[in-house]
Amino acid sequence: MDIALLETKLILALFLPGLLVVFFTRVTFHHIVGLTLTIALIAASVYAGYTHNWILYVADALSLTVGFWYATRMVKRAKKQGHEVDE
Repeated sequence: MDIALLETKLILALFLPGLLVVFFTRVTFHHIVGLTLTIALIAASVYAGYTHNWILYVADALSLTVGFWYATRMVKRAKKQGHEVDE
């Protein structure tokens, strides 16, 4: 595998899954659904053969973890602000 291609895939694997979790959470208003949709996209990518290196799997997992953590904080903050407005 070409080093430049691996670097590009690694950079995308570090940022894209986390951003997708946050995006799907914003669209569906539920962080578990956002995580599930992102995992489904990554699984389809692996099945299609676009990801075939253990470093990319680790980067995807790290990005998913950070994205899920941020999405969970985002949902909790939104619920807290919603309850404060209702009161």
